[in-house]
Amino acid sequence: MRQVRNLLESKGDTIYSIAPDAPVLEAIKQMAEHQIGALMVMRGDQLLGVVSERDYARKVILQGRSSSQATVGEIMRADPLTVEPQTDVLDCMRLCTDSRVRHLPVVDDGKVIGIISIGDLVKAVIDAQAEQIQHLERYITG
Repeated sequence: MRQVRNLLESKGDTIYSIAPDAPVLEAIKQMAEHQIGALMVMRGDQLLGVVSERDYARKVILQGRSSSQATVGEIMRADPLTVEPQTDVLDCMRLCTDSRVRHLPVVDDGKVIGIISIGDLVKAVIDAQAEQIQHLERYITG
């Protein structure tokens, strides 16, 4: 099975982040602009957490808070689970499922190098299965 490094090679390693003291509204604007579901919360190179659309819905909207007054640091998931580039895709899927998270920052030597989502992982598994089916069909007909 593929590793996280392979996913980053194909999807890119662009890192979208926001400071913990930024208003939640700014985070939502960034997510909409980049068509993503989560941002890494960072202070410089230090990963502090992850903030997602789900955090916004549950911790701002449902609680009747103001998007322009609440800060990212107040609603983020602190100390997020992380994976390394050599982590297997299936291990990442288990981690997401068991921990009920949808985004995993990728850290190499203490430095954030990207982020993968459950969607990236599902796509990788589907692609691997399609490739395996093709190999089996060629073997059978072959």
